[in-house]
Amino acid sequence: MVKLITRSSASRVTGPIGSWLVRRGLSPDAMTVIGTVLSVVSALTLFTTDHLFVGTLLIWLFVMFDMLDGAMARAQGGGTRFGAVLDATCDRVTDGAIFASLTWWAFTYAHSRPLAAAALVCLITSQVTSYAKARAEASGFAAPKGLIERPSRLVIVLAGTGLTGLGLPWAVYVGTYVLAVGSVYTVVQRVLAVRNAEGARDRIPL
Repeated sequence: MVKLITRSSASRVTGPIGSWLVRRGLSPDAMTVIGTVLSVVSALTLFTTDHLFVGTLLIWLFVMFDMLDGAMARAQGGGTRFGAVLDATCDRVTDGAIFASLTWWAFTYAHSRPLAAAALVCLITSQVTSYAKARAEASGFAAPKGLIERPSRLVIVLAGTGLTGLGLPWAVYVGTYVLAVGSVYTVVQRVLAVRNAEGARDRIPL
C-alpha cells in the first residue's frame, strides 16, 4: 500500500499472514471492513481529543490492513469485483474520517482557521481525486496518474500529525498545506489528462 515498501518485499511479510487468516476462516472483505472501522474509530476518538501521536500509530496500523486483504485475496486465488468496490468505498470512508477529525482538531485545539480550511480542502479533494479516476475508467479511458495518490496522501498527513504529536507543532501545518496544494493540482491534472485523451471530446448521443 505504501510506495516506500515494494510489493515484493511487502508480500513476503503479508503473504504468510494472509494465508493464515484465510485458513482461520476470515475473508478479505471482512478484513477490509475491520480495518476501516478501526481506522475510523481511531481517528474520530483520538484526533478529536488531541491524541495525535497515538491516533497516528493506530490509524497507520489499521490502514495497513489494506495489504492484508490483498494478500488474503491472493491466497484464495484472486479477489472479486465486489471486493474491489468494497475496498475502494472503505478507502473513501477512512480518508473522510481522517480529514474530518483533523479539521475538528484544527478548530478545537490548534484554533487555526487556515489549517482547518486546508484540512477541508484535503477532505474534498481526496474524494474528488478518486472519483475522477473511477469516472474516467467508467468512460473507457485509462486511469490517469496524479501527483498525489492515496499512499502519498496518507504518508504526508500521518507524518504531519505524528510529528506534531511528538512535539513538533509546525509539522501538521506543513503537511496539511502541502497536501492541500498538491491535491488540488492532482484533481486538475487528472481532469486535464482525460480532456486531452483520444476520443474525450466525441459527441455522446442524447
